Amino acid sequence: MLEITHLRKSFAGFVAVNDVSLTVESQQIVAVIGPNGAGKSTFFNLITGHLRADTGRVVLDGRDVTGLPPYRICSLGMGRSFQLTNIFPRLTVLQNVQAALIAHRGHGLDFWSRSETLLRDEAEALLASIGLGGVANEIAGTLAYGNQKQLELGIALASDPKVLLLDEPTAGMSAGETHDTIALLRRIALERGLTLLFTEHDMAVVFGIAQKIAVLYQGRKLAEGAPDEVRANPEVRRVYLGEHA
Repeated sequence: MLEITHLRKSFAGFVAVNDVSLTVESQQIVAVIGPNGAGKSTFFNLITGHLRADTGRVVLDGRDVTGLPPYRICSLGMGRSFQLTNIFPRLTVLQNVQAALIAHRGHGLDFWSRSETLLRDEAEALLASIGLGGVANEIAGTLAYGNQKQLELGIALASDPKVLLLDEPTAGMSAGETHDTIALLRRIALERGLTLLFTEHDMAVVFGIAQKIAVLYQGRKLAEGAPDEVRANPEVRRVYLGEHA
């Protein structure tokens, strides 16, 4: 579903991502881990078109998307959530999802329909599927942090992605919110046949959901494999896992 080959990106001589390759199979759940500054967010920004790679290719479901702008990559089946919550805080929860659906379905220039009713049923169904049906009319910015992250997931799902990239989906959450989020991601991936690629610092989350793990260190891929293989890798234990192993 996703083939990433020899990606490289430097900033004023500093190499943030250095010759990184990764393959993600259809409906696979893959984690990218590493210490702060390892290049994880830069790697994601290269995949999604938010940054242009110096060298390398990104192929999405057989189509080369290298160098395409983010909106084009999104339209071809790649969704994305960010480390910092990315919602419309002054709109209602329902309006947030409606706006995403309207944009994805190409209704943004439909001057003859009232936006309040456009795709309302689909938006309500999507909110129900992610557990936010009961707060549809709440102002998004007033939601608890965990619920805002759920809403961001709903916005990403509105584009009907084949692949979903999640940048630290449980960052800043309580233990209970983290547990609920991981259960939600696992269920959504199964129900929708989604391919998930995510970064995460919480090792309990990583080893609890990932089917494959890639470890970045100083911009390079240090290791890749099944969770047990990565956990047992002496280099990974030395530079990152440490007491978490």
